[in-house]
Amino acid sequence: MLGLVSAVVGGLAVLGAVQFDLLGRETNVTPHFKIQDSAIDRETRGVTSYSPVIKRAAPAVVNIYSTRTVKLRRMPMNPFFGSPFGEFFGDDDNQSGSFNRRRGRNPQTVTRTERSLGSGVIVSPEGYVLTANHVVEGADPDGVKVSLADGGREYTAKIIGTDPQTDVAVLKIDAEKLSPITLADSDKIEVGDVVMAIGNPFGLGQTVTMGIVSATGRTSLGIIRNGNQRGYENFIQTDAAINMGNSGGALIDAEGRLIGINTAIVSPSGGNSGVGFAVPINLARGVMERLIEFGKVTRGFLGVSLSGEITSDLAEELRLPDTRGALITGVEPNTPASRVGLKPYDVIREVDGKKITDSDQLRLIVSQLPPGTKVTLKLLRSESGRKPAEKTVNATLASLPSDRSGSDDNQGDSNQSVSSETDSLDGVEVADLDSNTRQELNVPDNIKGAIVTNVEPDSNSAEAGLQRGDIILEIDRKPVQDADQAVKLSEDATGKRVLLRIWRNGGSTVLTVDNAKKKD
Repeated sequence: MLGLVSAVVGGLAVLGAVQFDLLGRETNVTPHFKIQDSAIDRETRGVTSYSPVIKRAAPAVVNIYSTRTVKLRRMPMNPFFGSPFGEFFGDDDNQSGSFNRRRGRNPQTVTRTERSLGSGVIVSPEGYVLTANHVVEGADPDGVKVSLADGGREYTAKIIGTDPQTDVAVLKIDAEKLSPITLADSDKIEVGDVVMAIGNPFGLGQTVTMGIVSATGRTSLGIIRNGNQRGYENFIQTDAAINMGNSGGALIDAEGRLIGINTAIVSPSGGNSGVGFAVPINLARGVMERLIEFGKVTRGFLGVSLSGEITSDLAEELRLPDTRGALITGVEPNTPASRVGLKPYDVIREVDGKKITDSDQLRLIVSQLPPGTKVTLKLLRSESGRKPAEKTVNATLASLPSDRSGSDDNQGDSNQSVSSETDSLDGVEVADLDSNTRQELNVPDNIKGAIVTNVEPDSNSAEAGLQRGDIILEIDRKPVQDADQAVKLSEDATGKRVLLRIWRNGGSTVLTVDNAKKKD
């Protein structure tokens, strides 16, 4: 089984200028980027060497060394450790340490320094360096060193800001005569374009590898997470060799322009297997500019829950023309979505004229827009028994709450079986939502429904993805208030499939379950 492995171990301004606000506080220097937004020349031609390209880009790629102090708690060293008497006095490496505790040998707090390495890219003559967040995450304030490609200069870097949600970080060094890289428009790259990765794999020093763009717009990989929150993924995939230490380094096109920041690989062994990922420079640049200007990243917020995928079965049930778009499964009160009348089962197909292919794309687009942005949404409104109607709404985005990102089992006391010979949902048991359940699962008071307490593994419901702990909100678009109503609506379902709207992990989604009564 392949595992996702982070590729890491463990105009011009006066250079060095400092700006101050009206209160005399130091502020960040406004960066100046060199940008070429034209597409690369794709005319077929013979190339004998990429040396001129590397000479333009390589001076901007730096090595980054970071240190972090970790506090550990351990038992004091046993003087009999390793001797025949060690087991009687609680060797530190065995599990007979109860003697130590009985004799009052309390755990001690010790510190350990961890070191990691990675890469970065100089993007402005003012000394701003773009890298991956995980290269410097948790680093000590003075623990980030940047070594230039010329091998003779090393600087202590200031961390301007980090964004775990996109795995982007911005550093700054006070240095002169820098060679910033040119930024390309990553939206214009295509599968098959030649690309090169520059970085510091395994601490060997600057290294260049070459490949092609294998895919664009890679999402839902689960590579980027911030605690329990999902990150924002829109990776460029490449087969250019990326290894440990390449993280934060440059992915460049055949003209030496920066198109991405290398961040991760898929590998069964931790080494290169030809599947690497880079954060597109357009995404990284937007994050970088907000970090430099505001010190943090604020994101747009619409206030909807989205279905993970519009399957062909779901599209058929909703009478959609195809599976394209982002299906709304819930609308939060007092949000931009509720204020403009968005509803569950609406399918957003365009944002400001840009076609939406799936929920991840909508989530990414909204996150990249600043709060207060006015957006035009084109959608299909799906209503029971009717062909979806086209609708256009204009919404003003709010600010994404700090505890959000895109967004335990419980056994009730009075389970009711939904399944019988006349029920459409086979192998499902439900119970009422009580106060204890709400508290344990952190279910808001406005959520009404029946909690799923058991799903038979070989049932249609399990195959459709229904799980213990899910809360059934609707069956065939009819609201569920309690377990009794869930049973009744299940008995009344007559279609080939049963449409379920459920609440799970702080958001809602939609499932289609083959009707058990319609089995061949």
